[in-house]
Amino acid sequence: MKSIRSKIVLLLIIYFAGFATAIYCLAPVPDNQPCLHDNSKFMHSAFKSDDFAKDFNSGLHKAIDLAKDAACRAGTFLKQKYQERQNDG
Repeated sequence: MKSIRSKIVLLLIIYFAGFATAIYCLAPVPDNQPCLHDNSKFMHSAFKSDDFAKDFNSGLHKAIDLAKDAACRAGTFLKQKYQERQNDG
């Protein structure tokens, strides 16, 4: 069974991914942007969204790695402090 901490982290990741997607979809479009019905323009627009998705994915993985590293360091620190209290008491 998963711990409550991993469930919370997963829910936060899903929440922020949805939030970023909503911002990306609802962002205003400049007035001088050409019509997207032209196939060549549409392909250019699709490549931009693919670049955004790749950048977002790499950023999300970096954030997850950072969170894992911080959790491991915090766990090691807490274990060390717990051992010190056990030895003193």
